[in-house]
Amino acid sequence: MFNKLCIIGVGLIGGSVARAARENNLCTTISAYGREQELDNLQQALALKVVDSYSLDLGEAVADADCVIIATPVGAMPDIFKQLEPYWSDNVLYMDAGSTKGSVVTALSELFSGMPANFVPAHPIAGAEKSGVDASLVDLFEGKRVIFTPCVQTGDNFIQQATRFWQGLGSTVSYMQIEQHDAVLAATSHLPHIMAFALVDLLGRKDEQGDIFKYAAGGFKDFTRIASSDPTMWVDICMANKQHIIPLIEQFCSELDDVKQMLQGSQAQALHNTFTYARNARQRFLDQHNNMTQSIIFTVQPGGHLQGEVRVPGDKSISHRSIMLGSLAEGVTHVTGFLEGDDALATLRAFQAMGVQIEGPVDGKVTIHGVGLDGLQAPKEPIYLGNSGTSMRLLCGLLAGQKFDAVLTGDKSLSGRPMRRVIDPLSKMGAIIESTENGTAPLTIRGQSGALQGIHYDMPIASAQVKSCLLLAGLYAQGETSVTEPAPTRDHTERMLSGFAHPVKQKGNQVTISRLGPLKATDIEVPSDISSAAFFLVGASIAANSDLTLKHVGINPTRTGVINILQLMGANIELLNQCTVGGEPVADIRVRSATLKGIVIPEEFVALAIDEFPVLFVAAACAEGTTILTGAKELRVKESDRIQVMADGLQILGVDAQPTEDGMVIQGGKIGGGTVVSHGDHRIAMSFAMAALRASETIIIDDCANVNTSFPGFVTLTAQLGLNIGSKEA
Repeated sequence: MFNKLCIIGVGLIGGSVARAARENNLCTTISAYGREQELDNLQQALALKVVDSYSLDLGEAVADADCVIIATPVGAMPDIFKQLEPYWSDNVLYMDAGSTKGSVVTALSELFSGMPANFVPAHPIAGAEKSGVDASLVDLFEGKRVIFTPCVQTGDNFIQQATRFWQGLGSTVSYMQIEQHDAVLAATSHLPHIMAFALVDLLGRKDEQGDIFKYAAGGFKDFTRIASSDPTMWVDICMANKQHIIPLIEQFCSELDDVKQMLQGSQAQALHNTFTYARNARQRFLDQHNNMTQSIIFTVQPGGHLQGEVRVPGDKSISHRSIMLGSLAEGVTHVTGFLEGDDALATLRAFQAMGVQIEGPVDGKVTIHGVGLDGLQAPKEPIYLGNSGTSMRLLCGLLAGQKFDAVLTGDKSLSGRPMRRVIDPLSKMGAIIESTENGTAPLTIRGQSGALQGIHYDMPIASAQVKSCLLLAGLYAQGETSVTEPAPTRDHTERMLSGFAHPVKQKGNQVTISRLGPLKATDIEVPSDISSAAFFLVGASIAANSDLTLKHVGINPTRTGVINILQLMGANIELLNQCTVGGEPVADIRVRSATLKGIVIPEEFVALAIDEFPVLFVAAACAEGTTILTGAKELRVKESDRIQVMADGLQILGVDAQPTEDGMVIQGGKIGGGTVVSHGDHRIAMSFAMAALRASETIIIDDCANVNTSFPGFVTLTAQLGLNIGSKEA
């Protein structure tokens, strides 16, 4: 990009920019400028070949440079700008790398009587507690963000140049307003550094400091690591951004005072609530931001078989509902077998955010201290639900009758899924729900205690989520709420409501509920999820020499469509040790290798197997003859368009799979290898993993991070059973 790059301040950041620019061929030569007292560092930079030349004369250093980067402490920048003014060229791109932006822009604007068009304020969100060119790293910016805060006067061509440069260093470019940048960084970077410095200063002055540091554990070392940072640099940052830092210090002192009052008053529950909220807030930040860039790739070698006994994770649908109804019940509910996947945990954290005390999960055990139907509290901020459509749709119904407003958000996938299917019938009940123009999240649900009216709703499409949403809203509505479904769907909500001693009337395909009667706490044992078991039912069926027993699987008759369909295709499946636990039928399921035949899938089984069709498509690809699915249009609005995504993937693997508007036509045959994309859909990823059991070549599956939403530990468990699978971060 540049013939000559000049770095002013060749320390950790400046040196890393130089190393990365050279490594990525972004410039021909690199010069450096520093003061006489920095001569040793400059000589070291030259010896390490970080730069090609250096000078103590600024004019000589910047002569003929195409790009100049100022990587000094922010306190030194005003003086640097004054020295640069005589050599300033309108054709050169200038950037800084400072942690504050207001002071930098102010200094430049005062010097030039306005902001130069060729200066792009930049802040790479990368660093370490070490300083100097010796600490510089060639990959310091790889996968990191760099924030630009361009002004109105900043030229678009220079912004584009700066963008290409930082992307060339491996960074992702983001944009912020100057004031917003400095306020955010004060909270996320500057205040934590001050806290670390202050804590170490406090403890370092105590008489018992020797023991304090001798016995400090990992948490103390992690928290105080940043106190090893360069004091000069951090004094400059703090002084430059004190207008944002001081109010934060005052707020933090108030927070500490609140904790002190809780301790003095022995307010254990208040302290628990504070700690719980903080833990959940941190997890929400991780979910929302870290997972945005995280990508997992599955690599599955061809062949293998599945043998042994296994208990797959707990039923996701029942896990969701156990948290919801346990929170609304009177008394304490104990749950065992809870699915510790991201989706179910999103529901758990949502209710904690609404004031419910929930302990666990620990080894699948959760204790819920119910607050009663009217005991939920307004969440302090939007409720983030990750990838969980069940959480969002069911919470819409439950929140529609609360006395407070709430906002529901989710990840990119969830934010693209249709919510009008619940918004429209809830609106008929009197709910006020605001969405995007497309009827998608974020959703704002306005509090209307006592305003909902019961309705009778004929569902146009069978959907357990819509039915459950309306039943939960019916707990807060005047009169009766009844739902008629065109085909049977999973009835976990109705069963669990009865288990919590709340009256539910069922007549044929209609279910009716009212507010009459409380929910009474109970104990819930969550069986293994048949949707998770489905991958093994198909895998063991298609792989030669397989003999697998799946323990304690829920076989609710509204969920067994996958078994019905596989048995029609000729699968060798037995149900053993059948019994009823907590109102839910369960069994051990034994499945052995079989020769599958293509079939026309009966439409009465479609709603009973809607979540299992991705892996059933794999079974069809291994079957002899043609398999035809119709009546499954709902598959197009799941976590992905499961009809199109599965068809695309199967075609890449050499299978004749033709998508239709509401299903697919698959000609069974050989499965080859290749790279397929799951589009962030956990069921797509796991289905293609099972396809490798019959593949002739390696299958690589991109974008698999969301497998953790429903099946934590999938890779480890399947590898133990005989699948040749591995995973890595992209």
